[in-house]
Amino acid sequence: MSTAMERQTQPTEVTAERTRTRPTYTPAVDIVENQDELLVLADMPGVKAADVDVQFENGTLTIHGHVHERQSNATRFLRREYGVGDYHRTFQVSELVDAEQIAAEYVDGVLKLHLPKVAQAKPRRIAVQGK
Repeated sequence: MSTAMERQTQPTEVTAERTRTRPTYTPAVDIVENQDELLVLADMPGVKAADVDVQFENGTLTIHGHVHERQSNATRFLRREYGVGDYHRTFQVSELVDAEQIAAEYVDGVLKLHLPKVAQAKPRRIAVQGK
């Protein structure tokens, strides 16, 4: 049986709590690694490029996309399946990334992030000498 002191020292996952009621969706993401970089592809339909926010700090990559309402008072939906809300996703990046060289582009609802690796994180071939 654990005591109160033991429970306090156990690591716990901290989850941020929302302060707004607007829906937030988790964008589908593919992360591809090659020798020189990590490539992140995030689907965020309905977001305009100006409303995409990407931050990288202390190994944490945060992606946020704001979606504006697409209707007016005159809009009469016959069927509505697409929920309007923001996109948000956060990753802990274990690779050593050159934060100054991160590049982003947003085309047709897909955010593409290039996270180049620093030189010491890139694989290096070691020459083996034989006798």
